[in-house]
Amino acid sequence: MTSSNTINRIFVLIIVLLTVSSCVTRKNMVYFQNVDQLRESVERNRNDNLQIQPDDELTIRVSAPEQEATIPFNLTKSVASEAGVGGSVELETYLVSSEGTIQFPVIGVMEVQGLTTTELAEKIRKSILEYVKDPIINVRILNFQISVLGEVNSPGTFSIDDDHINLSKAIAMAGDLTIFGKRDNILILGEEEGVKTYAYLDLTDANVVNSPYYNLRQNDVIYVEPRSSRRQAAGSTNIAATYISIASVIASLVVLFTK
Repeated sequence: MTSSNTINRIFVLIIVLLTVSSCVTRKNMVYFQNVDQLRESVERNRNDNLQIQPDDELTIRVSAPEQEATIPFNLTKSVASEAGVGGSVELETYLVSSEGTIQFPVIGVMEVQGLTTTELAEKIRKSILEYVKDPIINVRILNFQISVLGEVNSPGTFSIDDDHINLSKAIAMAGDLTIFGKRDNILILGEEEGVKTYAYLDLTDANVVNSPYYNLRQNDVIYVEPRSSRRQAAGSTNIAATYISIASVIASLVVLFTK
């Protein structure tokens, strides 16, 4: 084979490589493409406050002017220090059962599913009035987390200290959308009554605040899909890398065939 034929074949290969490297399809970049296999969005409670669900982990602190009276209602555990010396005492947590209940000291089994933390605090307060005078109850959900993925500046999983968070706050926690993010097609993945569900929200529409999916729930996933321009940019990056490789090959060939 002559050197000219070899070079011609190399140039054909180069053209093929450039064509392939410039094609970054939606299938190659976008997450959750078969989301339509899940149950479509269902009506959620529009209340901002989070509702307690099975498998939630709760802390419940009971306070009162007479602290001794609250001792039976504040279950504690000892936590060793990292140095192995001393340690501290923390409140025990309550895991909500699959039936939506917890076992609370003295009172026994309590139905908690579907209640907000404020509603549960009031329920406990009324239940212990005969044992504690003027009790103050603080309830917190420890495992309230949401995840933000896709075209945001700081994707990740975030723990929420408050008892409610909406889509706008979640995106702000993730550093806002990048210029490549689709603002009119935000995917919310969630779960209702043990069934995985999804909904698409349009952030460019002010009415988005009226969507039942605007207020987020435990373990919701927010996904921001990239625009087509993002895929083109990714293709350009691949082309640049390919050009560098090709330039190296051509330089080597020139040296080889000009000797």
